[in-house]
Amino acid sequence: MTRQPLSTAVGLIDAPLVHKGKVRELYDLGEHYLIVVTDRISAFDWVLEPPVPYKGIVLNRLSAFWFEQTAAIQPNHVVHTDVSKLGSIAKDPGQLDGRVMVVKKARRIDIECVVRGYITGGGWRQYQKSQAVNGIPLPPGLRKNEKLPEPIFTPAAKNDVGHDEDIPFDEMARRVGAELAEDLRERSLKLYDFASRCCEERGIILADCKFEFGLADGEVVLIDEMFTPDASRFWAKDKWALDIEIDSMDKEPVRAYLASSDWDKNSPPKPLPQGVVEETTRRYLDICERLTGEKLA
Repeated sequence: MTRQPLSTAVGLIDAPLVHKGKVRELYDLGEHYLIVVTDRISAFDWVLEPPVPYKGIVLNRLSAFWFEQTAAIQPNHVVHTDVSKLGSIAKDPGQLDGRVMVVKKARRIDIECVVRGYITGGGWRQYQKSQAVNGIPLPPGLRKNEKLPEPIFTPAAKNDVGHDEDIPFDEMARRVGAELAEDLRERSLKLYDFASRCCEERGIILADCKFEFGLADGEVVLIDEMFTPDASRFWAKDKWALDIEIDSMDKEPVRAYLASSDWDKNSPPKPLPQGVVEETTRRYLDICERLTGEKLA
């Protein structure tokens, strides 16, 4: 079964639009919020064309899967993911099916909670300069993509425009309070430990990931998304190696294409080639099937 890509749900939802992010749209249902996950794809802070078929469905399915799997160790904001329960609010249930998540209203804590189990990406670049990541000293002689002695918590300050800003834990504690900072670190490390073991059983390495938390009725709840290709770095175990750029199981085809093109990153990029779009769809569907056991297309 093929599904038409969705670039926006505006016009398909009979409720006020509260926020339109790069991928998700947030609508106000009164008591709850409605999140619609589109097929938009972004890279280098630009939303690209065309949208990637099934991407939003994969992101929503994976988030729902992990929210359910981790509910016993970490409360979350999910109410339901059933488009039929929206009634007349959903003007085109067929287009929206698989893309919706009704959630509790929560006040976002403006810290991105990042856990790194391997030294790679931005963490590797920091380590090369200072032998530390976010101020956390690490052993000398680590190699790119090496598993860390133990996972580390490396928070970032949320920025709605541009990149989030890596900050030391002490700065996080100053911003949100020491008690909440310690609590979020503990919750994040526990979630990473749980998911990394689940991924390991499926032949996948969870190299790093990020979470967002909020406060709902005085309770710390997990919000937004979790353990998706947009919020985590997944490697196939048989592709893992030291000292190389590992081909991650996400939108890597898009990043690789843009990096090899003549795009200046300051002007709107040209539409993505069809082959790049198709390969990106294949990867999103593949990681979803490997993690959940479900075939979406």
